[in-house]
Amino acid sequence: MNPDLFPQLNRVIHEKGRLAIMSALAAAPELAFTELRDLLDMTDGNLTTHIRTLQQEGFVSVAKSYQNNRPLTSCTLTAAGRKAFAQYIDLLDQIVRQSKPK
Repeated sequence: MNPDLFPQLNRVIHEKGRLAIMSALAAAPELAFTELRDLLDMTDGNLTTHIRTLQQEGFVSVAKSYQNNRPLTSCTLTAAGRKAFAQYIDLLDQIVRQSKPK
């Protein structure tokens, strides 16, 4: 096991709430805030805080619009977010492969 891999994990993504958000957005081209909230069973405030952190890192894009005269907030992964998530998953894969008994 190479212990040098662990510090390379992206701390922004590694937090379980943000990892769940990144995973959900990686699997869908776009998700509404309410869809994310319900899918991940988060409170509005918790989800907002995590999305804000991911947005500040440039990993998530947030768009506000109206649908049927109601406000709609949609989230998508940015190109940088997709790249960072792919790197994170690749690093996790390396860690898992190294920890498997031979």
